[in-house]
Amino acid sequence: MKFSPIVLGLWRLLDWQMTPAQRLSFLQQALELGVSTIDQADIYGDYQSEACLGEALALQPSLRDRLQIVTKCGIKLVSANRPTHRLQHYDTSREHIIASVENSLRAMRIETIDLLLIHRPDPLMQADELARTFQELQQAGKVKNFGASNFTVSQFELLASRFPLITNQIEFSLLHLAPLQDGTLDQCQRLRIAPMIWSALSGGKLFSGTDDRSVRLRSVLNEIAVKHGVSMTTIAIAWILQHPATPTVLTGSGRIAVIEETVVATKIKLSREEWFDLWCASMGRGVD
Repeated sequence: MKFSPIVLGLWRLLDWQMTPAQRLSFLQQALELGVSTIDQADIYGDYQSEACLGEALALQPSLRDRLQIVTKCGIKLVSANRPTHRLQHYDTSREHIIASVENSLRAMRIETIDLLLIHRPDPLMQADELARTFQELQQAGKVKNFGASNFTVSQFELLASRFPLITNQIEFSLLHLAPLQDGTLDQCQRLRIAPMIWSALSGGKLFSGTDDRSVRLRSVLNEIAVKHGVSMTTIAIAWILQHPATPTVLTGSGRIAVIEETVVATKIKLSREEWFDLWCASMGRGVD
């Protein structure tokens, strides 16, 4: 399955305080920029974000055919919207996954989820049971593809040994280099699966942090951005996109101007020296 290089992350959809019509317009503008993949989760917006997306899609049902909808499940939050949840915990049992998918389909007013991710690793995950659940959902036409989110290399390897997974959604940025060092991106490249990247700008810390590392990175980002005639945001995203695992990058903004900045990154090609300039600035040292 192919996704747009930039993915529209909707975890803060309720915070943007848009009407259904405004949400629809936002989706349409994103599509015009080539952003056709949407990232959701059952728990976003205290279990309300998927329904907000569904309200927008209901205004123009034909738009669904132009989108790839990704959603996640496997976390149980204590919420008034889920009164039976006593304790926040993980649940990858068949019963919970099936119920979550049914809830997501109803909330988003769609018939099929293009990609379902297990939101967090569950220490009680039974790989064989989960694989059978995936197969059941796929055969019923309710979910097309499956993946993981925030899984370690060994956790991903376990589940992928039972059922084909097409992505691992992970945190990766110039301020979070762990996937380069712990084998996560190596695994993606070995399996030829494109990782999905969240918090690509470290939740804004890359541009607001006052620590030495953030300040050092901004200096190098600015120098490269001026050279290419783009923003520092664009360069930070381009740095991620250049990894040979061919990642896709989630956005988290409700402003089209920010989406545009991110999309420009797909057209930027950094030199090796520029890429390593940023790597060295993050590491605080040169290569050995």
